Amino acid sequence: MSTTDREIRIAHAVLDLTHSRADFDPLELLHDLTAQAVALLPVRCAGITVLDREGNDAVYVTASDDLCLALEEDQGELNEGPCLDSARTQRPLPVLSLTGPPGSLRWPRFAPRARRAGIMAVAAVPLRLPQIPLGALNLLMAEPPYPSSRDLRLAQVLADATSTALAFRQEIAEMEQVLGQLQTALDSRLVIEQAKGALSVRLNVSLDEAFQRLRAHARSHQRQLTELSAQVARGQVPAELLDPTP
Repeated sequence: MSTTDREIRIAHAVLDLTHSRADFDPLELLHDLTAQAVALLPVRCAGITVLDREGNDAVYVTASDDLCLALEEDQGELNEGPCLDSARTQRPLPVLSLTGPPGSLRWPRFAPRARRAGIMAVAAVPLRLPQIPLGALNLLMAEPPYPSSRDLRLAQVLADATSTALAFRQEIAEMEQVLGQLQTALDSRLVIEQAKGALSVRLNVSLDEAFQRLRAHARSHQRQLTELSAQVARGQVPAELLDPTP
């Protein structure tokens, strides 16, 4: 039985998600998860929402692009949507269509917003630590073909690999510290958004492009993304980031 190129990419993705340096940034790891999901699955974009410490309210953490970012935030605002359902129940959510009569829709307020953004179907898989519900990975689709049951199992494997990395960092026993680090990641989101906006305006590029430049620079210089973002937000932009080529 021969090995396909996609199978090799999947193996590398799982390896990348589970093998991070000791001081990795949890927020960057979660963004890597959304990027791998978009690269390996037939989805338009992907996002992650985590639950608060009580396990009730959900807070947006990261997304593969700004379209998904907005829809993740909509779910939190409306208190309904696929990511919230999967996070709270800790069960995978199969592909569900967002089209149909209003009375038949599972999320009557979220579905119209998603359709206006070009999203026609959604799915989600839980993101979990041992005995602790953490959140969910949301998958958004614009058109067929939609993810198959095997694709969703792959999505769960990627989510579980990410959870393993988070758990291993604290040697599984220090889960409260992991949640505290994720709360710090939530708090650091504001400065990252500020840096994205500042860089976008300064270079006249999209917010997505500005974020990719920030991540690439942080990785190449072995710096924390949040540390670099704080510097850029203060107006101290490294010269390499101002280069017209990425």
